[in-house]
Amino acid sequence: MERLSTDVLKLSLIPGQRDCLKARPDGTILDGHHRVYVLRRRGVDVDALPREIDVKRSF
Repeated sequence: MERLSTDVLKLSLIPGQRDCLKARPDGTILDGHHRVYVLRRRGVDVDALPREIDVKRSF
């Protein structure tokens, strides 16, 4: 993940595609957490990224 550009990482998290950024309604990240970690370390405001909310996996 570290080798990928910031733009490529952000594009890979866009909702509607395979392996997009998925989270529970409470904000817990279910998919994409490694990419979010790398982006956060690069100073990207990851809280502003759109995400797919997965209600069926919400416990």
